[in-house]
Amino acid sequence: MTETIVSEGGMVVAPHVAAAEAGANILSAGGNAIEAMIAAAATIAVVYPHMNGIGGDVFFIVAEPGRPPRAVSACGRAGTLATIERHRQRGHDTIPARGTDAVVTVAGAVSGWQLAAEIASTLGGRLSRRDLLGDAIGHAKEGIAISRSHAACIGEDRDGLTEAPGFAEHFMVDGKAPEVGDRLIQSRLADTLDQLAHAGFEDFYRGDVGSEIAADLERHDAAVTRADLVAHEASLATPLSVRLAQGTLYNTPPPTQGLSSLIILALFERLGVGQGESFAHVHGLIEAAKLAFAVRANEIRDPDHVGDIDRFLDPAWLDRAAAGIDRQRAGPIPKSNFDSDTVWMGAIDSEGLSISYIQSLYWGFGSGVVLPRTGIVWQNRGVGFSLDPGGFDPLVPGRRPSHTLNPPFARFDDGRTMVYGSMGGDGQPQFQSAIFTRHAVFGMEPGDAVAAPRWRWGRTWGQETPGVAVESRFDSDLVDELAAAGHDMHVLDAAFSDDMGHAGMIVRRDDGRLLGASDPRCDGAAVAARSL
Repeated sequence: MTETIVSEGGMVVAPHVAAAEAGANILSAGGNAIEAMIAAAATIAVVYPHMNGIGGDVFFIVAEPGRPPRAVSACGRAGTLATIERHRQRGHDTIPARGTDAVVTVAGAVSGWQLAAEIASTLGGRLSRRDLLGDAIGHAKEGIAISRSHAACIGEDRDGLTEAPGFAEHFMVDGKAPEVGDRLIQSRLADTLDQLAHAGFEDFYRGDVGSEIAADLERHDAAVTRADLVAHEASLATPLSVRLAQGTLYNTPPPTQGLSSLIILALFERLGVGQGESFAHVHGLIEAAKLAFAVRANEIRDPDHVGDIDRFLDPAWLDRAAAGIDRQRAGPIPKSNFDSDTVWMGAIDSEGLSISYIQSLYWGFGSGVVLPRTGIVWQNRGVGFSLDPGGFDPLVPGRRPSHTLNPPFARFDDGRTMVYGSMGGDGQPQFQSAIFTRHAVFGMEPGDAVAAPRWRWGRTWGQETPGVAVESRFDSDLVDELAAAGHDMHVLDAAFSDDMGHAGMIVRRDDGRLLGASDPRCDGAAVAARSL
């Protein structure tokens, strides 16, 4: 199984080792957890460009010891030109996933870094932007080795990506898809990061970088304008929370699906399951996920258009919903249609300051559009908007898109705190529930909890209706039990599948000792800070 890393001086976990090391270097230099996460976020944007980037969005939770956690939303709104009429005139019945017409929202990630830096400074942060972005700039200039998942992502949608403006020039090798180990140099992105280090993160929206971005977007006839960039800001929010027997769980409010993740674990607790890795454990979490996704399908969208969602975390509602779960049979299928590629990262420093962080372009490489002057890959987060004016989430300028992203944080009554999470669209809440229950409820070490065989309820390749996909290592007797209960089971060929997310976890005990692990399914690591 995966090794659990132990430290007392701070730790960073990320799905690429270079990002974890960048964050740990900041901790070792005296920086706090938030500064470490900015460094990790900038680096992961360079070394894992298929999973995230500075052309995407960010959400995170910051938790100071003894104080209520805070949530940060760095989510871009639909641009001034992002209208249903415009897309209809261009022949679209739905918003395309790739190309210029997929570019409909502002990129919020860098505004999240700006707000993170401001919070860090109020908590004693003192490192310069040059310190925080140094590793990312170096990797972009000197090049990175193409990872397995990077190469596979291009191979899965080569035609769609290469038709997007700028993609082939930046990511193909002599017109061919790169192979694992090939070196990717991103000189323009290095220059962009260097300018942000020099002029400040706001330059992305209101300075020279913003001007270059706007010029490229206008040249591509995209829906996002210079005025949209100038108007954008990240914002603080109060996290959603729910009480469990072990303590309190927190997650981000709409437009994220943080509500789904909290509902799953609150419902599962009410089932009273006593044994991990059992039929009751897996079946219970699957059925809880179905109910949570039914709520999500009807509730999660731009917070300006959301009703009273706190009622779904009320004990009375949770009791009623849990009572409706059949403990022995698979329940009905709710609407569920999210999928994405994302990165989750976590950091806790020696003082106990914690951050749970998630950053994404939505699909792998987002829209596929690469802006030539800045080397930025732009997200396709707006693909979830409807082109039906009467639809649940219609495309309207200024509207925020729904997000699968949700960074959880747990504060236990025994003094422990935990940051944990995963990428994976619909799978995110399910993978969170698996690793949380394995560690917090059934006592697995973090490394074992993260590495253990996982499942995912939802549509799988070639299937018309949702089923339960499991890794090949999954207990065959348990697969048979689940199938007998009415679950449509699909055993994957892979023992460790990317379809099961890239998860991670850091636990801080009340004595200050940190226990962390990164997913063997990715290229990451949990890296401890060096002693000063």
